[in-house]
Amino acid sequence: MNTLKINSYAKVNLTLEITGVENGYHILDSLVASIDLFDRIVLKKRKDTLSSVRMVGMGSESIPPEKNNALKAAEAFSEKFGVNGADITVYKNIPMGAGLGGSSADVAGVLNGMARLYGIEDFDGLGEIADRLGSDTRYMLTGGFARIQGRGEKVTPLPITAPLYMLLICPFSDVSSGACYREYDRLTLTKNPKNNTQNCIDALTVKNVNEWGRYLMNDLYEPAKSLNKDVETAFLEAESFSPLGTVMTGSGSCVLALFETRELCEWAKSRYRGKFRTIVTKTLKPNYRVKEKRGLFGWRNPFVLSEEEREDTRD
Repeated sequence: MNTLKINSYAKVNLTLEITGVENGYHILDSLVASIDLFDRIVLKKRKDTLSSVRMVGMGSESIPPEKNNALKAAEAFSEKFGVNGADITVYKNIPMGAGLGGSSADVAGVLNGMARLYGIEDFDGLGEIADRLGSDTRYMLTGGFARIQGRGEKVTPLPITAPLYMLLICPFSDVSSGACYREYDRLTLTKNPKNNTQNCIDALTVKNVNEWGRYLMNDLYEPAKSLNKDVETAFLEAESFSPLGTVMTGSGSCVLALFETRELCEWAKSRYRGKFRTIVTKTLKPNYRVKEKRGLFGWRNPFVLSEEEREDTRD
């Protein structure tokens, strides 16, 4: 195999609790899930150890090479495993600076793609590279529903099967993650009730629809809206449709409205009169036909190629 295509999926934070600070880093407890919004990554083997990354769409063309984590991932992969590089094209579809994990997803997609190109099965080695390139990137290597704790390095996959349908409202302006955490430290905030993450997991596990939206929360919402008023506007617009729940994902600026069905998401989208981008999406469905491996409850790694993707190597 010299060329392949791979899907690189976004994630949403259904909860994000800041439980403390350790060695200058914020300690998190967060319920995350992969959604069916993805970037498409095309990888082609090279005959040397160099790699190149070309970005297409969503304004990603302006990302300088020295700040492109997808390129850093490819270079780190070749160095760690002693293999050649790849020419990589990332077709962006995940909004940037939205809290949807687009950069981390691209890193994970590149690592998974190069692992398939070169026959590498060292998942721990991939995880080491991922940890250097983003706090949630190790999680993005496998995706699915998971609880992320610590600085993001503690990932517990969860056997949640209930599909979640949501409308994303994505401002065109972003929020700097670093600035958002600094603003969190600066503000004197009324703390949210704790254990939201565990309560949300419990409700989803037993498929309690009435409880799904009750525990959605994000400790970074107040600092994010302090930095970017579009975040609050998007949140209020989402709330106006009376969803099961509303929450900002990551450090913003995207807000999700959780609904019981896709039809309700489409209804809300059709009646949206705001100025921001809207996307109807749902969580990825686990695939239990795959044998259990690495404690991931047997669902198909969303980054692994389907048979169709393996055969389709055209740009």
